[in-house]
Amino acid sequence: MTDWVALEQQYYMRTFNRLPVVLDHGEGARVWDVDGKCYLDLVAGIAVNALGHNHPALVNAIAEQAKKLIHVSNLYYSTPQLELARLICEHSVGDRVFFANSGAEANEGAIKLARKWGKYQKGGAYEIITVSGAFHGRTIAALDATGNEKYYKDFAPMPGGFIHVPFNDVAALEAAVTDQTAAIMLEVVQGESGVNLATDEFMRAARRLCDANNALLVLDEVQTGIGRTGHFMGYQGVGVAPDVFSLAKGLAGGVPIGAVVATERASIFTPGDHGSTFGGNPLACAAGVAVVSTILAPGFLEHVRTVGGYFLQQLSGLVSRHDLAVSVRGRGLMLALDLEADLAGQLQSTALQKGLIVNATGPRTIRMVPPLTLTRAEVDEAITILDACLAECGAKVA
Repeated sequence: MTDWVALEQQYYMRTFNRLPVVLDHGEGARVWDVDGKCYLDLVAGIAVNALGHNHPALVNAIAEQAKKLIHVSNLYYSTPQLELARLICEHSVGDRVFFANSGAEANEGAIKLARKWGKYQKGGAYEIITVSGAFHGRTIAALDATGNEKYYKDFAPMPGGFIHVPFNDVAALEAAVTDQTAAIMLEVVQGESGVNLATDEFMRAARRLCDANNALLVLDEVQTGIGRTGHFMGYQGVGVAPDVFSLAKGLAGGVPIGAVVATERASIFTPGDHGSTFGGNPLACAAGVAVVSTILAPGFLEHVRTVGGYFLQQLSGLVSRHDLAVSVRGRGLMLALDLEADLAGQLQSTALQKGLIVNATGPRTIRMVPPLTLTRAEVDEAITILDACLAECGAKVA
């Protein structure tokens, strides 16, 4: 039998601390490892497998497109790209789309768009205001936008041009805006730092400040977009519309894709400003059309809101029963459970042993971003396992 862990240790760059599971196949919200053990997957490839695993609409779209064209360059037109662009624009404030390959690339495109806006629409302004707790990707500029030293300390110096303010601090945001501000860049819900929700007041202030200072409001919807919060786009649940937003993760259900979406006013790229060899290729976009069409079908987003609300309610029950569990929060199927002690990693491992996949985003926070097709019965199953995990982990520190 092949020792896959040994192969990873021999050949793969040391960039991940992996959990001791070799996954083989999946169905819906479940995955199986190479030894045949089944797990309920509440991470979904980190909010990527929006339709779960092996969804027929997605699988069929990929298979049919692979028989026709997998890739052509952007020197030519291809129909899946334009179909997906139309779907996104018809159901958002966006007027124009550029497709990339990942969330980081999408955010890089948004940053470039903001820089060009500042140069030509605001007298050379180039600064972009971002907030603490954000995560915008692993490229150099995206790391600088993120502003968390643990991600960039080994890669300094950073390119500069990013101003960081505390999350949800309206006064700090107001004080940071100057005539050099080209854009404010935010997430409606911060995923990587533990599902932290922007307040309505903070979002409204960001929109107001951009309007008053001829700056762009850029929303990173990489994790919150494509139905994750119970709305097609996360901003649609808070009543504040962006000038530019980025997409990735769930957009093609697991096939790599990213997108920069802009209103007509903010769409100021011209030929040669930006590009991508693989971005928007027929395979990825056909997958995207299948995913987006499914999510936009009647009842789908209502299901996400209903099951997400039920999940949040059941998690709150865990808080009432366990001293180790102190708070929960979330929107749609983007949820977090906070612990009293630094035991998130231990709880993650204990859950894995019991057949449940969750994600520790910090020493005290567990994140859950399951497939959007998750059922109430699967929520109940997850709660039963988490109940046992909290009792087990809590007993060790009692």
